[in-house]
Amino acid sequence: MADGSASLPEDLRAAAGALLASRTPVVLTGAGISHESGIPTFRDAQTGLWAQFDPQALATPRAFRRDPKLVWDWYEFRRGLIAEAQPNPGHFALARLETLLPGLVVITQNIDGLHHAAGSRDVITLHGDIHRNKCGANCQGDPTPVDIRLLDWDRASGPPRCPHCGAFVRPDVVWFEEALPPAALERAYRLSERADVMLVVGTSGVVHPAASLPLIAKERGAAIIEVNPQPSAITPITDWHLAGPSGAVLPQLVAAVEASGPGKR
Repeated sequence: MADGSASLPEDLRAAAGALLASRTPVVLTGAGISHESGIPTFRDAQTGLWAQFDPQALATPRAFRRDPKLVWDWYEFRRGLIAEAQPNPGHFALARLETLLPGLVVITQNIDGLHHAAGSRDVITLHGDIHRNKCGANCQGDPTPVDIRLLDWDRASGPPRCPHCGAFVRPDVVWFEEALPPAALERAYRLSERADVMLVVGTSGVVHPAASLPLIAKERGAAIIEVNPQPSAITPITDWHLAGPSGAVLPQLVAAVEASGPGKR
């Protein structure tokens, strides 16, 4: 009896076959998959109070030193947007793919936590997590986590102070001009070097060092599957470019993997 994948586009069926045969699959996601959940990217036009500010100028250590309250308020605004967002079918499809392909790891540039919310268990957050906070001076090590729920401070005045040293608390995210967390980046490099298939979802491929990961995987012989509505900087090295939003394409891709029978790998 024919499986349901027979009616799917040839590229999608071929990509599903590559995933099914993979022994060391890796996923890399970017802002596109979060945008489909209603989370604006830094490139999107801002609204209201924040329309007068350049987000890239706010997300820097220098901006925080210059005006901690302004930067803290900007991230409180973004946290509010993210709090209203829910994982979309693309996030859930990747969580399902993890159950079909044991050992699959998601490397994400996103800070919103939606992969975890969808059920993905092994997620490398290259750029941090907006839900976490840390001491701005990393006084007890890098990072020094601070649970602001345990602190009492005047929220109208800006960020709270670190209970250990008194420095301002900041979001535990990677800002422009900062290095990525060494342990997360090292593991991402290592996985990319070992990958036999890399699924790249919703990334422009221009933000480094994350943008180098598909190049590393390709150089080591991995097949590259890209899911993106538009061509990106990654497209020239892809084996299959599946054009369309991740919320539409990924469920089809995962259904094709499932229909082909991972147990027969």
